[in-house]
Amino acid sequence: MPRRPLVVLGFLGHQLDADIGPTRWSRWRPTVSLCQHEDLLVDRLELLVDLPRQQQQLATVQRDISAVSPETRIEVHQVGFRDPWDFGEVYARLYELARGIAFDTDGSDYLVHMTTGTHVAQICLFLLTETRHLPARLIQTSPPPRGEQLGTFAIIDLDLARYDQIASRFEVEHRDGVSLLKSGIETRDETFNRQIELIEKVAWLSREPILLMGPTGAGKSLLASRIFELRQKRHQLTGSFVEVNCATLRGDTAMSTLFGHRAGAFTGAAADRKGLLQTAHGGVLFLDEIGELGLDEQAMLLRALEEKRFLPVGADTEVASDFQLIAGTNRDLAAQVAAGRFRDDLLARINLWSFTLPGLRQRLADIEPNLGYELERYSRASGRRVSFNKEARTRYLAFATGPDARWTGNFRDLNASVIRMATLASGGRIGVAVVDDEIARLRGAWSGGRTGATDAVDAVLGTKAAQLDRFDRVQLADVLEVCRDARSLSDAGRILFAASRARRQSTNDADRLRKYLAKFGLTFADLRLVSPSNNT
Repeated sequence: MPRRPLVVLGFLGHQLDADIGPTRWSRWRPTVSLCQHEDLLVDRLELLVDLPRQQQQLATVQRDISAVSPETRIEVHQVGFRDPWDFGEVYARLYELARGIAFDTDGSDYLVHMTTGTHVAQICLFLLTETRHLPARLIQTSPPPRGEQLGTFAIIDLDLARYDQIASRFEVEHRDGVSLLKSGIETRDETFNRQIELIEKVAWLSREPILLMGPTGAGKSLLASRIFELRQKRHQLTGSFVEVNCATLRGDTAMSTLFGHRAGAFTGAAADRKGLLQTAHGGVLFLDEIGELGLDEQAMLLRALEEKRFLPVGADTEVASDFQLIAGTNRDLAAQVAAGRFRDDLLARINLWSFTLPGLRQRLADIEPNLGYELERYSRASGRRVSFNKEARTRYLAFATGPDARWTGNFRDLNASVIRMATLASGGRIGVAVVDDEIARLRGAWSGGRTGATDAVDAVLGTKAAQLDRFDRVQLADVLEVCRDARSLSDAGRILFAASRARRQSTNDADRLRKYLAKFGLTFADLRLVSPSNNT
């Protein structure tokens, strides 16, 4: 196997590398010595230098390294600290430096030289390496024993205490990670927020499979892509995000799509094909609706997860792929196992980290912030700024969080609803008329295209309708329907209280109905203004 290029990052030492006189070769200089070891070929040295104070020293070290290791290329990074013992200043400067370096962890090996620099700088380098901001191992060099010149080196692991000032920076990064997983939405549901914080921690610390469960449209696909982005920002991944909906994989093409094939493996296989598992090497493979996979594909996937190798269709030689699996499902996989449609060993393998995403009906507190998010998405996509007027926004939110809003498609329903209203908004403002039309459309869609009797409640009560319990709403809807078709208050009372009249328990039907309607601030005349044709 060919040797990968080695890149070393470290400070030019103010004291240990300071000798520039003619006797310097008789002294041990850690940066020069680092490049003299026959079993440690340094291809590139990322040297952190305090310029211009170390200008002359740098020139001497560059010349000497060129003499002992001409294959080593030196890249100079200028760093200077007002107070080299200030943890906050040193860490912040090195943190920004680490973010600016384009690391190629797939093609090179990285070491961080811990011998030079102040103790504060060494601790900060350790912390940045331990958290993968510097995707490297640590190397410590030591002076030679008496009578020798070269010195020694060791690849080591440090274990130093954390510092409150630095820990606060990690807390900021933790909050940034949580915000990324939530797409920047200030969600208010406490249960959901706690779950996202746990997912952020798992994404940081684990490469094991993650199982995302929940109804269609709950956001599993978006969350999977955000987990990938978070890990990619922290230099924990080198590959791509590969997504496939397993419900679209059918028959002979399922194996080929996932695991690839060799030319001639089956009719139509004219050339070799690299499957999605191989494409995801070094990255994340998101298998949405994993419960739809066939049992044969499940067996192959299990082996690929456990051994990081698999056999493409028609191949004699295995291929390797090291990826992280995120699986999504809206099915009860335990029930699928009991029914013989899902392998229990595969479920055990992917169920180490499992999270159930709630539907939109279970996150009513988050509808308002998501409404703003969806409007912003529309504005970015269309280049057209759209907003609600105050009354329209209040009316829409009252319906969206009320008992009649079913949100069967979850966030997909909300996204489609916002797009429709924003598209129809005149002058970039969504008004009450647009909102009323959209509410009617959603009700019709959720009832299979049939308008419901409870629509009349909204027509007469407006935003107050959202304050009703479901029991009162259904009862009032039936009363309204009778009143609209009745010739008078007395006529409506006789219809509504017919059973009581038959048992001689009702003496004044009109007064009884009048009092019932008054509970809602309504009169019989109010109801006559709402015709059946408007009940949409």
